[in-house]
Amino acid sequence: MKMTTSWKLTLPCTRAEAESLNDDIPALALLEPQPAILTQELKPFDDQAWELVAYFDSEPDDHVISTLMTLLPSSKKAAPTIEKLGDEDWVTMSQSAIEPTAAGRFYVHTAANKGDVPPAAVALQIEASRAFGTGSHETTAACLTMLDHLRSKGRRFSHVADIGTGTGLLAFAAMHLWPNAQFTASDIDPVSIDVTMDNAAVNDLPLGKGLGQVALCVAPGADHGLIQRRAPYDLIIANILAGPLIALAPSLVAILEEGGTLILAGLLDTQMAAVISAYRKQGMRLDEIIQKGDWPCLRMTKRRRYGWRRPRRALHIDTPPGDFGTW
Repeated sequence: MKMTTSWKLTLPCTRAEAESLNDDIPALALLEPQPAILTQELKPFDDQAWELVAYFDSEPDDHVISTLMTLLPSSKKAAPTIEKLGDEDWVTMSQSAIEPTAAGRFYVHTAANKGDVPPAAVALQIEASRAFGTGSHETTAACLTMLDHLRSKGRRFSHVADIGTGTGLLAFAAMHLWPNAQFTASDIDPVSIDVTMDNAAVNDLPLGKGLGQVALCVAPGADHGLIQRRAPYDLIIANILAGPLIALAPSLVAILEEGGTLILAGLLDTQMAAVISAYRKQGMRLDEIIQKGDWPCLRMTKRRRYGWRRPRRALHIDTPPGDFGTW
């Protein structure tokens, strides 16, 4: 570990600006001193309220600060915050602020702040990243609790889809609960799929198309050949936003088998009635609500239909355009 007097630079930014930062930007790669950069959301699901925190092992000069501000156009009207931190391991410190989260049988932590894992808990290491879903947010914790409730009730699933997987956390949780199932995880954001691949490796979870493996794809909602070919699913998880959930109702229900379970989250309690209504119109029944703060998690079941017209397999339904990723 590198112990040194370090400096912290904080700048406001948008989600789009945060996601545009990578090692391929020459101006960023040539900075001296070279920063360790962490970006994070300040308000849940507010793309305009993000923050960049850059850690340096020596004081950044005006050129370094102006270069970073050039890469973050929304920060130009803000005064940068520069703080001397003293003797710190600043790489570890940037991760250790994220507290472990316990939800059901799951215990989610970062490498730098593992804490004391409860006996018999399923521990998952999920680092802070540009993808949503570290377990610390109430909507993700509610989904973990819902999955745990289903397993505790003896429910079994063989074909599981996580739409808008973010960090892969909910797909990984389902893999621990039903290890012999087939898993599919998607996100509209390629960054999220890269993050999910990294997290799968860290947690020793296999990628692939076989049983007990998770197949990944970049897709808006359910609009991808892999998702359609592997339908119908007996469990679909969608932890996204109220607007996309409503828009996706026809396509998600279409790939869910009759009697199948749908878990919906990412909505506020003030948005719950509209989301429930959209899915009831598609033949879904509300069975359970788990509330964490202002964030409900809904469990719904697809009603069975009888007669010769009963569909055997989901048909392809185009997903309406929109931002349906990074949750």
